[in-house]
Amino acid sequence: MDNKMTIQDIARIAGVSKATVSRVLNHNPSVNSLLRERVQKVVQEYGFVRSVTAIGLAGGHTRLIGVLAPPLTWPSVPEIMHGVAEFIERTDYEMVLYSIGFERNHSDVLDHILSMNMVAGLLAIFPGELSRHLTNRFQRGFPVVTIDDQTKPATLPWIGVDNVTSAYEATRHLIELGHLRIAHILGPQSYYCSVERYQGYCQALQDAGISVDPTLLLQGTFTPASGRECATMLFSRKRSDWPTAIFVANDQMAYAVLEVAEQQNIRVPEDIAIVGFDDNSFSAHIRPSLTTIRQPFSEMGQKALEVLITMIDQNHHLEKGAQKQSTQQEPIHSFENIQGASPRIRVPTRLIVRASSGAPRSLEIGL
Repeated sequence: MDNKMTIQDIARIAGVSKATVSRVLNHNPSVNSLLRERVQKVVQEYGFVRSVTAIGLAGGHTRLIGVLAPPLTWPSVPEIMHGVAEFIERTDYEMVLYSIGFERNHSDVLDHILSMNMVAGLLAIFPGELSRHLTNRFQRGFPVVTIDDQTKPATLPWIGVDNVTSAYEATRHLIELGHLRIAHILGPQSYYCSVERYQGYCQALQDAGISVDPTLLLQGTFTPASGRECATMLFSRKRSDWPTAIFVANDQMAYAVLEVAEQQNIRVPEDIAIVGFDDNSFSAHIRPSLTTIRQPFSEMGQKALEVLITMIDQNHHLEKGAQKQSTQQEPIHSFENIQGASPRIRVPTRLIVRASSGAPRSLEIGL
């Protein structure tokens, strides 16, 4: 039979109503066991696979989850998506990926996605400026979870890391190795994580009785080009003005610092120690290997999906209950009632000690 077979076809062949087929496919326990077996036999015989799109458009409980993400060329995104895919395989949900480019209006993209009513909820990875728009949707009852380091966590359910504590430990690691002049290459100030990492850096210095030296602060943008520019500027100073160590706000910039150091015959860690942040896939394989803060991106993806699916399932349960109460005047659902306060989950990071800081690897620390 044509592979475009519909629920109506299954119902006709099985001699039951379309509603009965729908209940069987949705695992509704109210269906008579004989009717269930008859429908399942036809489904298996004809290899019928129900369209998740059709379920959503028909107003049913779609098993499709939307993932809104930056391009997969972003260093951390593939790892996050690996965790998302790994978790969703253990559920009966499917996933559709929407990649946010830089040439389109993000709000328009989001409105277009949600207007089709195909997805039961949305995981937004690094939504940035889109957070306010997502918050409005969430407050109107649509399940949303974010993995974000660009904006300060607000009312949206949020998965991330403790950037302040992590940066503190990275800086303290250098202090414990005897460094007193520690430079910091910051990320873009429009990113909340950059501000937090700077705070952690400052706090570690202050707790060690070391004043923050403004001449040792360099403004980067999280790109290798900016890391290269900052390193070139720093190493162009007379040698007596150099720091003895650098805490770099992300690994991409740290790679560029290592590159400039190699080009100028500056030994790492003998002449200058370097610590990054992220532990991207290249960090263990460059030379010298990079000491860095490991963000558990895959685990973040898994945890975000777990929270989102829990919200969706709880919401669906409330909707089903509301349908049985025809006199109900209140909104069908409220995430304040479902979740209490919106979850804000910080996944633990880890200081991974490698050659670039000049410390023994036995100092590896979990945060």
